[in-house]
Amino acid sequence: MKGYGLALCSVVLVSLAQLLMRSAMLQFPAWPDVLTPILWQHPQPLVFLFIGLSAYALSMLCWMLSLRHLALSRVYPLLSISYVLVWLAAISLPVFGETFRWSSLAGVGLIVAGLLCVSLPGKK
Repeated sequence: MKGYGLALCSVVLVSLAQLLMRSAMLQFPAWPDVLTPILWQHPQPLVFLFIGLSAYALSMLCWMLSLRHLALSRVYPLLSISYVLVWLAAISLPVFGETFRWSSLAGVGLIVAGLLCVSLPGKK
């Protein structure tokens, strides 16, 4: 059970990291302005970027620790949950400005169906 908890912690952290880095990139100025003092007057994108990268690092640590307890074939399919979480957050939170599309819902449905096919125990 400890391995699954660590794997799910990794999934949540990697999802959070993706959302934070997307938010940071939306707030960054255009490329020529990145090297000007303007960026340092508004440090929020840098803070979001740093927290996002830190969440990625913690996610990797949780992932490696989960592999100490579980086989890779059992844990790896859980990573696809992060795609679903990021999609749900992106369409739910107005800060991202993502719109709902039926094709995206179909893709998420396929991800969930694939996860269930791979993860559910088969008959012996």
